[in-house]
Amino acid sequence: MIESLVVCVVLVALLFAAPGGAAQPTPKRALLILSKTTHTLAIVDPANLKVIDRVPVGPDPHEVIASSDGKTAYVSNTGFGRFHELNVIDLIARKARPSIDTAPLIGPHGLAFVGGKLWFTAEGAKSIGRYDPTTARVDWLMGTGQNRTHMLHVTADEKQIYTTNVDSGSVSILENVLLQPTVPPTGVLPPGAQPRMDWIQTVIPVAQSSEGFDVSPDGQELWTASPTGALSIIDISARKVTATVDAKLPGAHRLKFTPDGKRVLIVSVRTGELVIFDAGSRQEVKRLNIGRGAAMLVDAEGARAFVSCTPDNYVAVIDLETLEVTGRLDVGGRPDGLAWAVQRPE
Repeated sequence: MIESLVVCVVLVALLFAAPGGAAQPTPKRALLILSKTTHTLAIVDPANLKVIDRVPVGPDPHEVIASSDGKTAYVSNTGFGRFHELNVIDLIARKARPSIDTAPLIGPHGLAFVGGKLWFTAEGAKSIGRYDPTTARVDWLMGTGQNRTHMLHVTADEKQIYTTNVDSGSVSILENVLLQPTVPPTGVLPPGAQPRMDWIQTVIPVAQSSEGFDVSPDGQELWTASPTGALSIIDISARKVTATVDAKLPGAHRLKFTPDGKRVLIVSVRTGELVIFDAGSRQEVKRLNIGRGAAMLVDAEGARAFVSCTPDNYVAVIDLETLEVTGRLDVGGRPDGLAWAVQRPE
């Protein structure tokens, strides 16, 4: 009898010994959500929307992105443009690895993982940097000359970079192009002069304090949202704003295209509304109350959108077919950045 009791106690101890319930592996496709209050990264199973683990991150987590193989997550800590820390999380072991010190590129915020490298904005340095995990060093940087370089999009071919510069009220488009040698005043090129690749920046004025933005799936347009409620629509090829739409949404903060490119979702961190626009006609389709939205992620497989309602301490789940709120997630106080981590073969 005593032996049976001992065996039961041991089995129960083993069952609960592993933090975060390690018996459940990280899903091949995981939803990542940051909490600013608990300073953790929640790993969520998108099938049942259950938090399977939480991993500690830095003092001011804002954005998160996963590596292309889905095995590593990176978290930016902005600190109002003062911090210089990128957290590294092993999503398989579900533990923190040594952080990346980005100094002197201070205030890391927007993130992208393209071409095997981590790209990030540095608000305090008015720059964009690129970190190579293989060599463990920042191998490229480019200044924007704009104030509070914030959100980030890097094209799959690494030839173009888009970013919002919040305090300058502008969008930067940086393009990697082949430049021919410049002929000097003598009219004779120096020996060995060769064409070179360089980055050319186009700064496009947009509505005041525009922050959240997205690029249409076809790569033709960039939409960005201003807290004034104005949406600035940029023709990427023409490098200019072709339309400004009044969304009548004070506090407009983040903006996302649906995967088919037909609709645009805009959330307000002030009014708690989600507004859906038809991308073609640029007309409002629907408006609903979801909570004060501060970050947003679209689920192409599940036809859902997830909105971090930071001031309201929950993540709202929206059905993209019915355009209704279907649930809320609790991942810890003041949820913010979201991302997908999809495990792929080496």
